Amino acid sequence: MKRHPLNITSEIGTLKTVLLQRPGGEIEYLIPDYLEKLLFDDIPYLPAIQKEHDFFADALKQRGVEVVYLDELAAAAVKDQQIRLEFIEDIVKESCAGNGTAHFQMRDYLEDLSPERLIRQVMNGMLKTAVEGKIQRSLYDRLDETYPFCLDPMPNLYFTRDPAAVIGNGISINKMNRAARQRESLFMHYIMKYHPRFSSSHVPVWYNRDRVHSLEGGDMLVLSKEVVAIGISDRTSRKAIEEIAQSLFSRNRAVQKVVAIEIPKTRAFMHLDTVFTMVDKDKFTIHPAILGPEGKMDIYMIEPENDSGLKVTRRDNLLDVLKEVLQVKDLVLIPCGGGDPIAAAREQWNDGSNTLAIAPGVVVTYDRNYMSNETLRSYGLEVIEVLSSELARGRGGPRCMSMPLYREDL
Repeated sequence: MKRHPLNITSEIGTLKTVLLQRPGGEIEYLIPDYLEKLLFDDIPYLPAIQKEHDFFADALKQRGVEVVYLDELAAAAVKDQQIRLEFIEDIVKESCAGNGTAHFQMRDYLEDLSPERLIRQVMNGMLKTAVEGKIQRSLYDRLDETYPFCLDPMPNLYFTRDPAAVIGNGISINKMNRAARQRESLFMHYIMKYHPRFSSSHVPVWYNRDRVHSLEGGDMLVLSKEVVAIGISDRTSRKAIEEIAQSLFSRNRAVQKVVAIEIPKTRAFMHLDTVFTMVDKDKFTIHPAILGPEGKMDIYMIEPENDSGLKVTRRDNLLDVLKEVLQVKDLVLIPCGGGDPIAAAREQWNDGSNTLAIAPGVVVTYDRNYMSNETLRSYGLEVIEVLSSELARGRGGPRCMSMPLYREDL
């Protein structure tokens, strides 16, 4: 019997298949004037960031993980000419909103590209000077002489965690919060709909990218078959959490609880997984700064009520909530930086709490977070360190850079 292509019922089950995206030409289009718009703090060195990403991918492969790449899946999904034209229309519509002239000219240019070149071109972005003479400049372009792009690059694509998230045998194709990232989830829409690996399984979509309220994968943790934790963050709204909870309760009968956890809305605490990840059946990493006095937080337990309602109960103790939903007597919260306030702040900035579990008690981390890594080892975890000097410039760690597609059930 053919195995379903998606299966995520925990954060720590043995990882079998993961989606990555190797940084490419889009990184070369990062320039100081537009770093803030493109959500970067610095400019990575492309050959080095690619070397580090390859090291990360190889570390996973050496542990028996199948690594698949976003650009390759997307190109295979749009091999059919009609599907490719549909994709081009969608990407151009979202890239050239409000500029009809540019819309038609860009569409005509992209239609001449092969599937592989099309996907890379859309990911890389395009400079106006690169297409001079191929695309006639519109009035809009003449009024905005200083802006160099006719198609914005997507330098955040190597953080595959955010545009979509697998829950059970289905997927959430997310409404991204920032304009610079909103087009990213379009690739997953086409992959799930048209790639033969996924399309034949009729994968259920728990949340769609056309929703009003933003939801990002870095805020979504599958704690068990029955429980999903979602961060109320700078990028994920309360309303989106209620909507996906309603969808899961009505269409995925296994999920019985959604735990909404509010975190500070700052750049350093961008998503829930930047401050809190599961590393073993009874262990989590945590950045102590998200805990209030006496460990208090704003936590909301969401459960189904009757046929279509939601029951919401406010809680304030994260440790107690986790023990309850995981049905364990004891549970450990392992502090980033070993709990030292200076080390915790420094290593948190470089995603010291953003671990990728590839099996219970086995995690992938950045090598630069040495105090956090030694703390994890002191709790009995196996820590696989990967290179990180350039990767960390994008403000995301190993969990951010990976979208698990299939894990073994615990």
